[in-house]
Amino acid sequence: MDRLFFTRCAKVGSESLMEFMEHLQDINHFRVDKYGVQKKSQRQLKPLAQALTAGYVYNMDEGSVYVEHIPWIDFNEYNLPKPIFINLVRDPVERMISWYYYVRNSYRNAIFYRNNPLAPLKPTAWFKKSYNDCVRSGDPECQYVPLAVRDVEGNFKRQSIFFCGHDQDCLPFNSPLAIQIAMRRVESEYAVVGTWEETNITLTVLEHYIPRYFARAKMIFHMYQKSLQNRNRNNRKPHVDEDVRAMVRRNFTHEYDFYYFCKQRLYTQYIALKKKRNGVYDSTLNILD
Repeated sequence: MDRLFFTRCAKVGSESLMEFMEHLQDINHFRVDKYGVQKKSQRQLKPLAQALTAGYVYNMDEGSVYVEHIPWIDFNEYNLPKPIFINLVRDPVERMISWYYYVRNSYRNAIFYRNNPLAPLKPTAWFKKSYNDCVRSGDPECQYVPLAVRDVEGNFKRQSIFFCGHDQDCLPFNSPLAIQIAMRRVESEYAVVGTWEETNITLTVLEHYIPRYFARAKMIFHMYQKSLQNRNRNNRKPHVDEDVRAMVRRNFTHEYDFYYFCKQRLYTQYIALKKKRNGVYDSTLNILD
């Protein structure tokens, strides 16, 4: 069906892509729906909530984009046609560092406490603690325990869960099984999984694989590049030592396998486009004409 479902991972640059699609919507005649953006994020949904979300997407007008921090939903389970799924990924450790300082952002917290005046205040030491100290001191907030299901902090460390879905098998952190399921979902369900680390390649693949929504994407992106690249960026993020990155990376082994798998698939799609342009590759690549 002619709907685009952006199951956006956290801290991958998804706000930039969402804002960019708002620039594209009048040019390519589609509409970005904001309902999902306003919903409170949940790690997974019960079947009824999944069905309601799938039904909402199905009932949107043709040429609509639905955006939410949500794992992949099986539309076949609810006897509904599938939308076009897209997403972004990012280096797993960079995501965690970005999240750590994002939740300490003064502007974000000012808005939170304005909306939740009775919420307990975090101590000053929490705001001032560096990621280096958090990891080295063994603070539970910065301990990413393999196969853990319960989280001390809701930090979206499972990038793969956005692709794996809502099964219980998707919950154990850095689980080989969850990663394998996520890889299968990417291969069979997602039109494009890009990365802002490779912006030009991602936009090229989106533009050619899903022209209904991303026609002229590269040309238009350059008009808004500066504002989009600075979207939600934390310019006060302190330096993180390489040994700390290495310590954290050791607990993300399978999440890195998934991340590299997605990037390799993106490169394969990009190379296929270059071969087609040179007259070597000659099959239809469009997901939706």
